[in-house]
Amino acid sequence: MLRLTDIKLPLDHDEVAIENAILHKLQITKSMLLETTVFKRGYDARNNRDIQLIYTLDVSVENEAAMLEKFAKDTSVRLTPDMRYKFVATAPSDITDRPVVVGLGPCGLFAALILAQMGFKPIVLERGKAVRERTKDTFGFWRKQPLNPESNVQFGEGGAGTFSDGKLYSQVKDRKHYGRKVLNEFVAAGAPEEIMYVSKPHIGTFKLVSMVEKMREQIISLGGEIRFSTRVERLDLDSPEAEINSLEADINSPSADEKSHKIKGLFLSDGSYLPCTKVIMAIGHSARDTFQSLYDQGVYIEAKPFSIGFRIEHEQSMIDSCRFGDNAGNPILGAADYKLVHHCRNGRTVYSFCMCPGGTVVAAASEPGRVVTNGMSQYSRHERNANSAIVVGITPEKDYPEHPLAGIDLQRRLEELAYKVGGENYHAPAQLIGDFLAGKPSEEVGEVKPSYTPGITLTDLSKVVPDFVIESIREAIPAFNRQIKGFAKADGMLTGVETRTSSPVCIKRDKQYESVNIEGLYPAGEGAGYAGGIWSAGIDGIRVAEAVALALVPSNSNN
Repeated sequence: MLRLTDIKLPLDHDEVAIENAILHKLQITKSMLLETTVFKRGYDARNNRDIQLIYTLDVSVENEAAMLEKFAKDTSVRLTPDMRYKFVATAPSDITDRPVVVGLGPCGLFAALILAQMGFKPIVLERGKAVRERTKDTFGFWRKQPLNPESNVQFGEGGAGTFSDGKLYSQVKDRKHYGRKVLNEFVAAGAPEEIMYVSKPHIGTFKLVSMVEKMREQIISLGGEIRFSTRVERLDLDSPEAEINSLEADINSPSADEKSHKIKGLFLSDGSYLPCTKVIMAIGHSARDTFQSLYDQGVYIEAKPFSIGFRIEHEQSMIDSCRFGDNAGNPILGAADYKLVHHCRNGRTVYSFCMCPGGTVVAAASEPGRVVTNGMSQYSRHERNANSAIVVGITPEKDYPEHPLAGIDLQRRLEELAYKVGGENYHAPAQLIGDFLAGKPSEEVGEVKPSYTPGITLTDLSKVVPDFVIESIREAIPAFNRQIKGFAKADGMLTGVETRTSSPVCIKRDKQYESVNIEGLYPAGEGAGYAGGIWSAGIDGIRVAEAVALALVPSNSNN
């Protein structure tokens, strides 16, 4: 087949417009066109009075070889790549050395699924509960029930991505088309077919819950094992020198060619011991106690940049109108999103992150006495407000140079401040945009009704984050208003704090996806610093699963 890119058509085009565009592009007759599939559909809304749909199409035509030769200099006409997933290995039927996957978020889920599909019968350890039990705990917390530190937005089957917008797009390089495998598995588990072709696919929380269950069932049916409410306490390494001084581990970066220790097993929270030689650590960005345990045992970890700030809310209708003009409400376009960046005079960068059209701001705490926010949408994106993180980038060198886990300490301090200022009842501190820009506390809510539950406490947000964050966001919001009229609307809502934009650490790994100093340990996904969101985490899970499979049966490669 041929792949045609950058085919532009009006938003309101008729049914035959795609076919006519292909015939015009390839200069062929209708009889020569054998088959057409929409591979991708996006839109260009820079001129909201004349929104264009942009298609990537896979077409089958007579004499494709001649057509390729004819358009050899046209980069918009190419051979359709083979995007089918190919397993790299097959496990022996009598496998005894079963790989272990720690964490059942998007990364762990796909790592376990791929290993199971190759016959390796993985054992999955998840510190939280199964997704439906976890959902009850999470919704209960939002309704002012007690926080369960092991079952919440961060911990449990499906990971943090379950309580999100369910976005399935990323900027990761994916030359092996692992992302297509992720989408195919999601559709097989019940996701809408449209995620295969829309340019910014999303699923939403309620659909994700049932999908995660179906994928878990497949893992089990293929011989895998899932252990919920099971946390890894520590690694069992092959040398007493594993209990090395943490500072020494920080100073002496290990060589990727020399592993200092080897995994023999895992000590678990229920008091049991699990012997194993291959462990995929897909623990997510909030497993702070596990980061500490790994660091204390000498696993090489570095601090990495992340971002801090607030959630911002506007009426979704305003965002739709600004982005789409008179086309707002068109079902093809759906609820409008945005992506904003501003480089400040103080050298900081402020940007929007995890924008949730037609969604809600949610309580994402995973530790008692701390408040942290996140954003969530259902598939319909029909809630009244749009919300997004508005955050400031920070770096270890400038903001938390003390030691590799100092970023975690910073997160905790800010979340504790938010808890205290919010009233010590998990209410979040909040401020109207106009008051924030004017530097005065807020006293009453305006037209934009805050969506955060358990509730908000109106205050002055300068009490909960460093001065440079306030300074940077105060400069950025008026700049964003020049791109989206109304973004600086006085009664828009800011809710704090947003601290879990990404992992504050990176568990370093080599080209084989293995820890640089611990043989058999495979850091993976967002928590290890190698993904950012559901789609990229799933891709990383596949990559690491393949590395483990090849390490277990190196002579059995199907490549």
